[in-house]
Amino acid sequence: MSSLSERVRTFTGDRLLRRVVRNSTYLFASNVIAAVLGIVTANLLGVAVFGTLGIITGFVTNINRLLSFRMNDVVVRYVGDALARKEKERAAAVVKAAALTEALTSLAAFGVLAALAPLGARYFAKDVQLTPLFLLYGVSILANLICETATGVLQVTGHFRTQALINLAQSVLVAGLIIRAALQGGGLMDVLWAYLIGKVILGMGPVFAALYWMPRAVRRGWWRVSFSFLPPWRELVRFALSTNFSATINLIARDSEVPWVGLFFGPVVAGYYKTALQLINLVVMPINPFISTTFPEITRAVAEQAWRRLRGLLRQVSLIAGGWTAMVMLGILLAGRQVLFSRFELLGRSFHIYDSQYLPAYPVLLVLMIGYGLANTLFWSRPLLLAQGWADFALKVSFWAMLGKLALGVVFLPGAGYVAEAGFLSLYFATSVGVMVWRGMRGVGMGAEAESLMEVVEKKV
Repeated sequence: MSSLSERVRTFTGDRLLRRVVRNSTYLFASNVIAAVLGIVTANLLGVAVFGTLGIITGFVTNINRLLSFRMNDVVVRYVGDALARKEKERAAAVVKAAALTEALTSLAAFGVLAALAPLGARYFAKDVQLTPLFLLYGVSILANLICETATGVLQVTGHFRTQALINLAQSVLVAGLIIRAALQGGGLMDVLWAYLIGKVILGMGPVFAALYWMPRAVRRGWWRVSFSFLPPWRELVRFALSTNFSATINLIARDSEVPWVGLFFGPVVAGYYKTALQLINLVVMPINPFISTTFPEITRAVAEQAWRRLRGLLRQVSLIAGGWTAMVMLGILLAGRQVLFSRFELLGRSFHIYDSQYLPAYPVLLVLMIGYGLANTLFWSRPLLLAQGWADFALKVSFWAMLGKLALGVVFLPGAGYVAEAGFLSLYFATSVGVMVWRGMRGVGMGAEAESLMEVVEKKV
């Protein structure tokens, strides 16, 4: 009993863990609202239109991600390292370079979307008349011109509360717009406008916040710092390209599921798949904020070579993520079908979460829980490799796992059915996450051994 109580005190008394949990909590409320909104939207639009919505938003988002260099990763990696070493000029130069690069790629992404929107409407949404809606939602790319860079600044400087307030404000506004549409019998256009307004707030809010905090975190006139303070340009470009390719791999293997299902099976099945992914978000929702809040702490620990402290943090956040994931997955497995897709009586009235027309999404949900559950528990696998400078290794692992998933799809789809696509995605997660964790923890273990050896030498001296 005393051993258990000591472990609990150690767990709750860890200052690093408390900071990560506190910062993650700031980002949680808006995720809850977003999850509820997804349910309201699904019941408002019906399966086919809900699937069309997912195809439009997914297509536009993926075009943007295709050209994205994930500048938030670049900023967290290099600005975090620079601030830990008190090199503020270098930190300012990295932010400046990241913002300029992201702005150029965002403009390019909008141009690509304008060219491909008719193809997206014809082959994915199965209706060329929807082309204007693809272009309308594409305005979100311009609104997010340098959002990734700004988000990285907020993360690395610890202003998660600011980020959470922006997320919460847009969630409340979008909730009001969608509920109004539901009460007035609105349709696809009303929901798309609501989503677009939310994207504009999410894109521009972090930029204004980062511009406010940068002079305080780095220095006044930080934008005038010379690019000569940048880290070696080969290293910086290599890291940026690696994260870009990694984002492209994720786009193909993970983030384009709804459009791809729409291509093979049509908008109705895309609606089922989008519903399953929406429910999966309920599982990963409390853990998602840990990704952005843990990465800066991992980067800081690696920069300070605090390997044992890092290993303790990874163990603790894995226990938190794994415990939550197991609990929710067990609940969905035992009672998910009855609770999510059936009517029930409450206070003398009949209610339902999802209309019964969405019931075919349940088998997809069960299969996806396997892969997402593992990735949710070990969410730190890729950030750990990035912090140790092994972005290329993470890229190679994701690339080969993606090729395996694509090969399975080419051979078995559409004949095997849409549930098989969920199985391929879970297998992708299990393979890529497993290999990344093995390599990352191997590096942490070697660092911890070196740290212990140094302490022994210092004691003898």
